[in-house]
Amino acid sequence: MGGIIIKTPEQIEGIRKSCRLAAQTLDYAAQFVKAGVTTEFIDDKIEEFVREHKAIPATKGYNGYPKSSCISLNEVVCHGIPSTKTVLKEGDILNIDITTILDGYYGDTSRMFTVGEINNGAKNLIDVTRHCLDLGIQQVKPGNYFGNIGFVISRYAKAKGYSVVYEFCGHGVGLEFHEEPQVDHTSRRNKGPKMKPGMIFTIEPMINQGRPATSIDKSDGWTARTIDNKLSAQFEHTILVTATGFEVLTDIHNEYPIT
Repeated sequence: MGGIIIKTPEQIEGIRKSCRLAAQTLDYAAQFVKAGVTTEFIDDKIEEFVREHKAIPATKGYNGYPKSSCISLNEVVCHGIPSTKTVLKEGDILNIDITTILDGYYGDTSRMFTVGEINNGAKNLIDVTRHCLDLGIQQVKPGNYFGNIGFVISRYAKAKGYSVVYEFCGHGVGLEFHEEPQVDHTSRRNKGPKMKPGMIFTIEPMINQGRPATSIDKSDGWTARTIDNKLSAQFEHTILVTATGFEVLTDIHNEYPIT
């Protein structure tokens, strides 16, 4: 790899548009998340929406991945493959992860959804995971070390009694699906490269109720589960380093003021 790409203003604008579409696709998918619906049905709706907006679902065909999104339920940490056999039921929690390619630019985001009433353990896990993402984003500014993202995330998650998945991480994104740098969610303070304006990357902490390790289903080579079958949660945004701080490119609800 040729190091961390500093995006041009024109590239940033293209990536911003793709990120907005990815986030709008998540909003669109929300209406289909209910008991009795298959994850394949949701994936079909996602693909339809993305293609109607003149974009391509980046996951479809990526290293052989068969679907237009990743939908990860309960103990599935990430890369859950939508299926006619996976039917949502009351009490489920799930992450939907969408990456779009619009005019050649990539936008990547995911968030948690719930089916009906969920238990307090699941609710607390989701709340802590969302706050982990918020803490990581607050570290984004020129001159800061990438390691400080993982440092604050892991410190908070562990203080709340959870573990941080270390086998999967955030990544540079925009011109390709996965670029430099690797953005770890558990790290030591002041480690790794320094952030510079024009860098774009994802922060996507995966937080587990139990142990941090995962196992990949041998049947499909993709689905990553917690090794103890306890719940996992994840939120993801794509972030731009600005001259003075950050812009969350996948934030279409103005949750994160541009700094």
